[in-house]
Amino acid sequence: MSRIGLKPVVLPEGVSLEVKEGVVAVKGPKGELSVAYPSCVSVSVDGGVAHVSRVNDDPHSVTNHGTVRANLANAVKGVHEGFSKELEIQGIGYRCSMRGTSLVLNVGFSHEVVITPVEGVKITAKDDTHILVEGIDRQKVGQTAALIHDTKRPEPYGGKGIRYKGEVVILKEGKRAAGGKK
Repeated sequence: MSRIGLKPVVLPEGVSLEVKEGVVAVKGPKGELSVAYPSCVSVSVDGGVAHVSRVNDDPHSVTNHGTVRANLANAVKGVHEGFSKELEIQGIGYRCSMRGTSLVLNVGFSHEVVITPVEGVKITAKDDTHILVEGIDRQKVGQTAALIHDTKRPEPYGGKGIRYKGEVVILKEGKRAAGGKK
């Protein structure tokens, strides 16, 4: 039984839900999102609270119950507050800059890496080594941040690369001098 699916989604001030057949439209101060749901799950709104329930107890509806509720809660939070991810660049000569709305990365390659954000996502370079990815859709924000992170992951010996803010990189010990005195 899904415990996440049983939790109600509380709608904050200024957020409204419109339930249609197979789609829930969420509107808020930051924008508008839609969440699709299968026919084995139903969504209802009572005042300022949304409830997700199963139509029956077949395995398909049981697996989708909690997922639909989580996606709906993420959409409500996104249109009310928004989502953001911060990344840090570490390494000598590694830097970032903005060219219009695109992010330009200089991270040790012979060429610049240009990352263009998808619609609904905003990328800003706070300075040469800090990147902020913002938007209302949690999946798009996370996917864009992962694309930037995968451009140059932190390497395990010096730690140079792009990492999420607060990410801990465990450094390996380098090679020791071979041989020694005999």
